[in-house]
Amino acid sequence: MKIGVIGSGIMGNGIAQVIATSGYEVVLVDVNYDVLNKAKQTIMKSLEKLAQRKQSILVDKILSRIEFTIDKNHLKNADVVIEAIVENIVVKRTLFQELDELCEEKTILSSNTSSLLISEIASVTNRRDRICGLHFFNPVPLMNLVEITGTEETSSETLAIAEKLVASINKESIHVKDTPLFVVNRLLVPLICEAISLVDEGTASVADVDKGMLLGANHPIGPLRLADMIGLDTMLHIAEALYIKTGDSKYRVPELLRRKVETGELGRKSGRGFYQYA
Repeated sequence: MKIGVIGSGIMGNGIAQVIATSGYEVVLVDVNYDVLNKAKQTIMKSLEKLAQRKQSILVDKILSRIEFTIDKNHLKNADVVIEAIVENIVVKRTLFQELDELCEEKTILSSNTSSLLISEIASVTNRRDRICGLHFFNPVPLMNLVEITGTEETSSETLAIAEKLVASINKESIHVKDTPLFVVNRLLVPLICEAISLVDEGTASVADVDKGMLLGANHPIGPLRLADMIGLDTMLHIAEALYIKTGDSKYRVPELLRRKVETGELGRKSGRGFYQYA
């Protein structure tokens, strides 16, 4: 199988890496070669770290399986294309419409969206039976879960191919109805938002909130440090999307989260969020 990945950011380059590591030919597409070169360096460093623990990781061989290009035409004959671009429904729909016209009839188009409905993305295409969601988790090389989402029009064959692909790259999958934020984020976002509210109210410090969940709930990482890892701007976008979609007050967005994003405190990627990073 030939797999296309569109978007070479944190999620896209991670997806390309794990798929290439499993022996697939990958085409990684982005808007310019500067971001693609950055993605290549990120993938290489990640593989080098993994190679220190696993002799089976052959960095150069895996990298040779990934084509880095700005030309979407290289996706024409892909078996599966995974979109991992900005979490914006208008931009995603525009891309899927373009891919629908460009790619061969066999091609399955999938989205890595974490908050948008697959049915809304699929509605602009003429292959709604071959559209699905493949939601990976960050960091992709280390996280074992992929949420597979189908619409009422997604064929059973498409879902079977998606499940087989996920299994072949050594990931586990769960099947999720096409609903806002699917399963994991639907549970995770309210937890993180409540943790942020506890800090904003002065109930407990950032360190103590995280320590409480580490030791009291046996979580491997505290919710606030996890928010920093995800990116507070991403957290804000997802939280707002859930609140808008459901209108449920339990999904309210904490003001402290808004303030941090407004001041550029986005977590690890900006060097400061709920914690400071070197």
